Amino acid sequence: MLKALLLLFKAGKFGPILLTCGTMLLSIAVYASMYGWPYAVGFIGLIFVHEMGHFVAAKQRGLNVGAPTFIPFVGAWIEMKDQPHDVETEAYVGLAGPFTGTLGALACYYYGRTYDDQLLLALAYAGFMLNLFNLIPLSPLDGGRVSAVLSPRIWLVGAPILVALFFYMPSPLLIMIAIFAWPNLRRALHYNPDDPANAAYYGISLEHRLFYTGFYLGLTCFLALMSYDLHQMLHPHP
Repeated sequence: MLKALLLLFKAGKFGPILLTCGTMLLSIAVYASMYGWPYAVGFIGLIFVHEMGHFVAAKQRGLNVGAPTFIPFVGAWIEMKDQPHDVETEAYVGLAGPFTGTLGALACYYYGRTYDDQLLLALAYAGFMLNLFNLIPLSPLDGGRVSAVLSPRIWLVGAPILVALFFYMPSPLLIMIAIFAWPNLRRALHYNPDDPANAAYYGISLEHRLFYTGFYLGLTCFLALMSYDLHQMLHPHP
């Protein structure tokens, strides 16, 4: 598997599309060995929809970004070759992934309920949970990028949520996220809103602040309710 990964990364010089397709196929193969091909294809498809939301949003804001790259059990990401110049742009790009990902999960939910398809309902549940997790208000997760429209200090609220998740369901992925989040948490602890650089980057109109905050809270509540509803449906208690 390691050799396959190295070959795929080397193939990146032949084009980002080849890299994206190759890492997608590798991830599908890994998940298929555990959950079967239909679920693996659907799950990776939902991740792809999420990442393409970021990709399209970044392109709309004139940012140079790379195509999605997939890593099994980690997920996927797009390479931000250009960084956002202000918090509103960062929030726009950050929110686009969970929003489009939610639409993909909703499509699975609709057809799963319409045709009583347990596979589609299971994929919908995974999609809702995946996007809900990404909305934890902690950078580098999408929720951290969006909640920063209020203040980077919001990330200090996301840290205990991540710790609680680790004790509830220990995972190396959560440890990796915590490592990447640590520098941002230090920034939040020492955040000074009067610093000229911070004032320039985090300065945002009240209208935009209310819009992103409302959208973020609404999407988070919707995903939590849908996740709970599907959990009850797929795992009914006696």
